Amino acid sequence: MNDLSKILSQAKELEMKMKESQEKIKNITAEGVSGSNSVKVILNGDGEIIKIDISQETLKEEKTILEDLIMAAHNNAKIKLKSKTSEEISKATGGLNIPGFKFPL
Repeated sequence: MNDLSKILSQAKELEMKMKESQEKIKNITAEGVSGSNSVKVILNGDGEIIKIDISQETLKEEKTILEDLIMAAHNNAKIKLKSKTSEEISKATGGLNIPGFKFPL
Protein backbone atom coordinates (compact mmCIF):
# COMPACT_ATOMS: atom_id res chain seq x y z
CA MET A 1 0.00 0.00 0.00
CA ASN A 2 2.97 2.27 0.61
CA ASP A 3 3.92 2.02 -3.10
CA LEU A 4 0.41 3.11 -4.12
CA SER A 5 0.50 6.21 -1.93
CA LYS A 6 3.96 7.03 -3.30
CA ILE A 7 2.67 6.69 -6.87
CA LEU A 8 -0.36 8.88 -6.10
CA SER A 9 1.86 11.51 -4.51
CA GLN A 10 4.15 11.52 -7.55
CA ALA A 11 1.13 11.73 -9.88
CA LYS A 12 -0.18 14.79 -8.01
CA GLU A 13 3.26 16.38 -8.19
CA LEU A 14 3.40 15.67 -11.93
CA GLU A 15 -0.08 17.15 -12.41
CA MET A 16 0.96 20.33 -10.61
CA LYS A 17 4.16 20.63 -12.64
CA MET A 18 2.26 20.03 -15.89
CA LYS A 19 -0.21 22.82 -15.07
CA GLU A 20 2.71 25.17 -14.40
CA SER A 21 4.32 24.04 -17.63
CA GLN A 22 1.14 24.71 -19.62
CA GLU A 23 1.06 28.27 -18.29
CA LYS A 24 4.70 28.79 -19.25
CA ILE A 25 4.05 27.37 -22.73
CA LYS A 26 1.32 29.95 -23.30
CA ASN A 27 3.98 32.68 -22.91
CA ILE A 28 6.51 31.10 -25.26
CA THR A 29 7.08 32.66 -28.68
CA ALA A 30 8.97 31.23 -31.61
CA GLU A 31 10.23 33.12 -34.63
CA GLY A 32 10.60 31.44 -37.98
CA VAL A 33 12.46 32.98 -40.89
CA SER A 34 12.91 32.35 -44.58
CA GLY A 35 14.53 33.99 -47.57
CA SER A 36 17.58 35.23 -45.66
CA ASN A 37 15.37 36.82 -43.01
CA SER A 38 13.20 38.56 -45.59
CA VAL A 39 10.08 36.93 -44.09
CA LYS A 40 9.58 36.38 -40.36
CA VAL A 41 6.65 34.69 -38.66
CA ILE A 42 6.18 34.73 -34.90
CA LEU A 43 3.97 32.15 -33.19
CA ASN A 44 2.69 32.13 -29.62
CA GLY A 45 2.71 29.05 -27.41
CA ASP A 46 -0.66 27.94 -28.79
CA GLY A 47 0.77 27.92 -32.32
CA GLU A 48 -1.15 31.00 -33.42
CA ILE A 49 0.54 33.55 -35.66
CA ILE A 50 0.98 36.76 -33.70
CA LYS A 51 3.13 38.62 -36.22
CA ILE A 52 4.30 38.44 -39.83
CA ASP A 53 7.10 40.70 -41.01
CA ILE A 54 7.86 40.93 -44.73
CA SER A 55 10.69 43.10 -46.02
CA GLN A 56 9.85 45.79 -48.58
CA GLU A 57 12.13 44.14 -51.11
CA THR A 58 10.31 40.82 -50.74
CA LEU A 59 6.94 42.47 -51.35
CA LYS A 60 8.12 43.08 -54.91
CA GLU A 61 8.39 39.33 -55.54
CA GLU A 62 5.79 37.27 -57.38
CA LYS A 63 2.78 36.11 -55.39
CA THR A 64 3.79 32.43 -55.47
CA ILE A 65 7.30 33.21 -54.22
CA LEU A 66 5.90 35.30 -51.39
CA GLU A 67 3.47 32.53 -50.46
CA ASP A 68 6.31 29.99 -50.39
CA LEU A 69 8.45 32.26 -48.20
CA ILE A 70 5.58 32.76 -45.74
CA MET A 71 4.93 29.01 -45.55
CA ALA A 72 8.62 28.29 -45.05
CA ALA A 73 8.89 30.86 -42.25
CA HIS A 74 5.76 29.47 -40.61
CA ASN A 75 7.08 25.90 -40.79
CA ASN A 76 10.41 27.06 -39.36
CA ALA A 77 8.58 28.73 -36.46
CA LYS A 78 6.52 25.57 -35.84
CA ILE A 79 9.66 23.47 -35.56
CA LYS A 80 11.18 25.91 -33.07
CA LEU A 81 7.94 26.09 -31.08
CA LYS A 82 7.69 22.31 -30.89
CA SER A 83 11.26 22.15 -29.60
CA LYS A 84 10.63 24.83 -26.98
CA THR A 85 7.39 23.23 -25.77
CA SER A 86 8.98 19.77 -25.63
CA GLU A 87 11.80 21.23 -23.57
CA GLU A 88 9.32 22.82 -21.16
CA ILE A 89 7.38 19.57 -20.80
CA SER A 90 10.62 17.67 -20.17
CA LYS A 91 11.43 20.07 -17.36
CA ALA A 92 8.04 19.34 -15.80
CA THR A 93 8.32 15.56 -16.05
CA GLY A 94 12.07 15.24 -15.48
CA GLY A 95 13.23 13.65 -12.29
CA LEU A 96 9.94 11.96 -11.50
CA ASN A 97 10.22 8.21 -11.42
CA ILE A 98 6.69 6.87 -11.63
CA PRO A 99 6.78 3.10 -12.28
CA GLY A 100 4.92 2.17 -15.46
CA PHE A 101 4.09 5.79 -16.37
CA LYS A 102 5.04 7.06 -19.78
CA PHE A 103 4.15 10.58 -20.87
CA PRO A 104 2.25 10.53 -24.20
CA LEU A 105 4.57 12.54 -26.48
